[in-house]
Amino acid sequence: MRSRLFGVYPLTKADLVDAVSEETELSKRQVGELVDKILDEIRNALAKGEKVQLIPFGSFVVRDRKKREGRNPKTGAKLMIPARKVPAFTAGKGLRDAVAGSKKRAAAKKR
Repeated sequence: MRSRLFGVYPLTKADLVDAVSEETELSKRQVGELVDKILDEIRNALAKGEKVQLIPFGSFVVRDRKKREGRNPKTGAKLMIPARKVPAFTAGKGLRDAVAGSKKRAAAKKR
């Protein structure tokens, strides 16, 4: 995330397309189509219940949530939330190390 005058904002798909387009000889349209195709492949694999591994970035998996009892926040009435499948992401070592950043490097230098 990058900071702007009024706080922090997320990296969007458009930002990603712009960045890749600037680093390659591909047009923004071509990069946009490529990003869409990658996301479609990930979505289709997850819909089939498959695991998607992007080493060292991370893995996308489908997890089963059991049915459970919940409450309506307005009325407090009990209700049953049905079982369902949800997508989940687990960061890979490369991503975890990148996010840890200078803290990990500083600790390694002290040794």
